[in-house]
Amino acid sequence: MVDLSALKLRTKSKKNKGINPDGSSTLVLASASPRRLSILGQVGIEPDALRPTSIDETPRKAEPPRAYVARIAKEKARAAQKLLDEDPDLSGSFILAADTIVTVGRRILTKPEMVEEAARMLQLLSGRSHRVYTCICLITPSRKVRHRIIETRVRFKHLSSEEIDCYLVSNEWRGKSGGYAIQGMAGAFIERLVGSYTNVVGLPLTEVIKMLRGEGYPVTYHWMKRAGRDLD
Repeated sequence: MVDLSALKLRTKSKKNKGINPDGSSTLVLASASPRRLSILGQVGIEPDALRPTSIDETPRKAEPPRAYVARIAKEKARAAQKLLDEDPDLSGSFILAADTIVTVGRRILTKPEMVEEAARMLQLLSGRSHRVYTCICLITPSRKVRHRIIETRVRFKHLSSEEIDCYLVSNEWRGKSGGYAIQGMAGAFIERLVGSYTNVVGLPLTEVIKMLRGEGYPVTYHWMKRAGRDLD
């Protein structure tokens, strides 16, 4: 039998910071992305709070893609931590932040704001390979900061003008790095993918779970909780 009490982080007092009433550690996601929430939900994890942050995401001059995505993820996590420092109920939580970018060579394709910008990105990606980087950053209750960069290689088929125009009309490109959503209609554009699929969606699930478990977050406890088992 599985000792369920060992699957969650217990404390002597249920009033401790960053602890749920059932004794499990709290998790705060520094994002309001429905895609990231959905990915976490696949493994039964529902963040206890969302703390999306507003930071300047402008790339620095000549900043390499990997350095850029790591910097932004860390800044998101630290900004969320400052918010939690003012919230006594969540100040001892795990904080998870992430940033995802699409790159062609050293060129970073951010989230297009205008349809013309999205069109140029799709034309650039058409018939060629690109890389998707996500940096995940975790701040533990002891304020230890861990981060990891995950890379996925993606190749688009050649896109016709009709395909690009119709995709733009769908508005699926809005708010998406590189101007496309692999989990949507743009999935039909993919010829080859090497690496993590969920990384391209916006959160590399395997790597996130490994990092959380490595720092003591009770991932498997939430699996049992989702199954409706008696956890006491």
